[in-house]
Amino acid sequence: MNHIIEAGRDDHDDAEGSGSAASARAGALRCAHAGSSGGRAAGVGRERAPRCTLLVFIDDATSELMALRFVRAETTTGYLLTLREHILEHGLPMCLYSDRHTIFRSPSAENPKPTFFAQALERLGIEGIQASSPQAKGRVERANQTLQDRLIKAMRLAGINDMEAANAWLPTYREAHNRRFAIAPAEPEDAHVIYQDRLPSLERALAYHHTRRLSQTLSCQFRQQLLQVLAPDQQRRLAGQPVSSLKHLDGQLQLLHANATLAFELRQKKDGRKPTEDAKSLNARVQARLSKRSVPSPANHPWRRWEGPRPNPREQPQTPA
Repeated sequence: MNHIIEAGRDDHDDAEGSGSAASARAGALRCAHAGSSGGRAAGVGRERAPRCTLLVFIDDATSELMALRFVRAETTTGYLLTLREHILEHGLPMCLYSDRHTIFRSPSAENPKPTFFAQALERLGIEGIQASSPQAKGRVERANQTLQDRLIKAMRLAGINDMEAANAWLPTYREAHNRRFAIAPAEPEDAHVIYQDRLPSLERALAYHHTRRLSQTLSCQFRQQLLQVLAPDQQRRLAGQPVSSLKHLDGQLQLLHANATLAFELRQKKDGRKPTEDAKSLNARVQARLSKRSVPSPANHPWRRWEGPRPNPREQPQTPA
């Protein structure tokens, strides 16, 4: 296997004969790619499933398919789940080679903050490399061209007509594909590093990390929700401290301070806007407003007393326009 993995999208560019020389060692470079290779996750007879995207991880030294996953759309979560699958099955590659999609690379040159995917690679010690052009990703482009033809035909022969069934079947296809198309690496040593930490540590590395600061009441906001830390005996120590809010790939939230997990509960933020009314409650709302309406001021109210050379304009009859 190779030290590089390739990742990216199928842009349908002709990359035959182009691209850099292959890596010598398996596990050194992984190429990640996303394309419409699956087009539709099925097609039995005339019935077609909704369109979807195929994420592909391929080894640069051996052209071996390392991970395949159908997703509804090309997203950071989809790539993180595919990377998780790859690490658990093969270990950590040295590098991941992708295109310049904003999932992998910040779109702003003025504020080049690492993307969530790039942050996950850094936590795992994997170097992310972006291709300068589609032609530079020739191997994964050619692999996608092969998949566009063979994978769809194989799925139809297998009677696959939905994305869930397709993902369950992909390991079988990947094994048959690699037996036919994978080649031996130039060097026998595998550059993969077996992931030896515990699974929760991997889940934490692949999660979305957001920095927040606790209030004096030990709470912080996260996506229209209030996270209330349950640590009354540590209020003085934690108040005003920065915390990391982690959203895991399964949707669960975790709150960390100095790498220690904080217990918390979710509370809905108070909505300062006035409530909306339906037809049943509208009349009651109007009647309540009418009951609070101010009584007209008496005749001896100060603003009714007019002093000046001209008549009080409020007491003059209105002339029709």
